[in-house]
Amino acid sequence: MAMINDTERQQIADLIAEVERHTDAELVAVLAARSDDYRYIPVLWAALVALAVPTVGLFTPFGGDLIAAAQLAVFCLLAVVFRIPAVGTRLIPRSVRYWRAANMARRQFLEQGLHHTKGDTGVLLFVSEAEHYVEIIADRGIDRHVAPERWRGLVDDFVIAVRTGRTLAGFETTIAQIGEILSDAVPKTPDNRNELDDRLILIGYD
Repeated sequence: MAMINDTERQQIADLIAEVERHTDAELVAVLAARSDDYRYIPVLWAALVALAVPTVGLFTPFGGDLIAAAQLAVFCLLAVVFRIPAVGTRLIPRSVRYWRAANMARRQFLEQGLHHTKGDTGVLLFVSEAEHYVEIIADRGIDRHVAPERWRGLVDDFVIAVRTGRTLAGFETTIAQIGEILSDAVPKTPDNRNELDDRLILIGYD
């Protein structure tokens, strides 16, 4: 997991502030360590493997009591091993990881008040590191001017940055690119005020 220190966090906040000096949009960036603890996944996989033990036991000379004990031992051992993050994450289907990350992104859009901005101009840049998931969610006032497909290339490049451990660089590049799109689509107007704090929100790094 990438660690964002206070200096880097301020750098990102300054980039967001610079973007908002040229657009009416309100940009919020969120970085989550992971989108779910997936506690049920290690138990599920351990149970599935343990269920196969009696079948294997049929081809051994061991009695039922020993096979049952082996089944319990396998379950307990794997339940612990599969909870190791480096192991457990690989057991989670990509569809499940992306589904959980997408749900968190939408929760953050609401929790950060991006749906209550003047002119519906909220934009969320959401990153979940464990899932290698990046999403840009824009409110209706932005969608009227920017087709959702325009964010796709930015998201794809950021995902590569996360996978290669360059999360900070990904934020810097993507925020700058978002700023270019927003300044052209919804340029700054004289009476527009800053409605949301310019900062990077960290989740799960305590």
